[in-house]
Amino acid sequence: MTNDAKTMVVKIGSSTIVGEDGRIDRAFISNLARQAAELRRLGWNLVVVSSGAMACGYPILGFAAKPKGDLPSLQACASAGQCILSAAYDEEFHAHDILTSLVLLTRHDTARRSSYLHARDALLRLVELGVVPVVNENDTVSVAEIKFGDNDTLAALVSCLVSADMCVTLSDIDGLYTANPTLDPNARFIPRVDKIDASIIGSAGDSSTSVGTGGMITKIRASRILMTAGIESVICSGSEPDALVRIARGESVGTLFAPPVKRLDIAPRKLWIALGDQTHGSVTVDDGAAHALIDNGSSLLAVGIRGVQGPFAAGDILDVKDASGMVIARGIAEADSDTLELAAGRRQEDIESNRLLAQLAGKPAIHRDNLIVFA
Repeated sequence: MTNDAKTMVVKIGSSTIVGEDGRIDRAFISNLARQAAELRRLGWNLVVVSSGAMACGYPILGFAAKPKGDLPSLQACASAGQCILSAAYDEEFHAHDILTSLVLLTRHDTARRSSYLHARDALLRLVELGVVPVVNENDTVSVAEIKFGDNDTLAALVSCLVSADMCVTLSDIDGLYTANPTLDPNARFIPRVDKIDASIIGSAGDSSTSVGTGGMITKIRASRILMTAGIESVICSGSEPDALVRIARGESVGTLFAPPVKRLDIAPRKLWIALGDQTHGSVTVDDGAAHALIDNGSSLLAVGIRGVQGPFAAGDILDVKDASGMVIARGIAEADSDTLELAAGRRQEDIESNRLLAQLAGKPAIHRDNLIVFA
């Protein structure tokens, strides 16, 4: 590959790659490998974010269905299933002279800035060497506190790590509708989204399946972060013929989420804030503060805070919500939840004269350098 090659991240849902019986769709992976070879000829690198390990693990371990509420059994299913899944990718891609690698991540690997950068460097080097990394969450060791929770978020993270040009989600749905099409016969297909607002989020019905963990809402949230990073993303059906190749050629397939500009000037540290660690709480701000954050790139001052949802500590990552409850930004708290709750609505001069609020004296609640505002 040349240095000016583009990079596409493709996220594959469990229901796309694994049937209800737990059998891997080898024909699907074979077709994916063929498209990877064609993408390479078109000047594209490919990174795969693949669900399905747990779904194809439980049948071979003798479970009639995915074990619920039994973490060790779930982890065992993920461990056994990951071997089967990796072998299928290796064999089908090898038939097209493409080498694959396995990359397993948890929040523990990305929550620390240093390990986040190490993961980025490893993925970039694999792509540079012509390898197709197959990335999945390390469900064998994951627990609730360090889980991404869904591979839509993981795909957005990987896309930012490798500075992807495109992220494609292959799912059991063909794109975004104005409502859940399985429940509303009047639902209209949306071919392009230029801004994710409350109406777009409200249109996201539950599209989870018995073998998957995600839904349309997780895909929209991931797409919003990608738009903020200046990365185009597409949600389309995994059964759509030659979807990846057609998208690479500029054809309209599924729903395209188009960023405001091709590539925004977002510092890598801010992308890490958006995706690297889970949020530990939130603050709700008034209209004036929301305007200052979105339009002026300001820091968040305590005077603009109207509500605090915790508990959280100084240094934790928070969601910033507007008066309607819409998440408009994410950032690192300068103080703990008790302190911010006491400081909420107060001006800086009042904070500086209050001994209990000394932690915030002369500081914002969230500094603009530690804040990412979503597109």
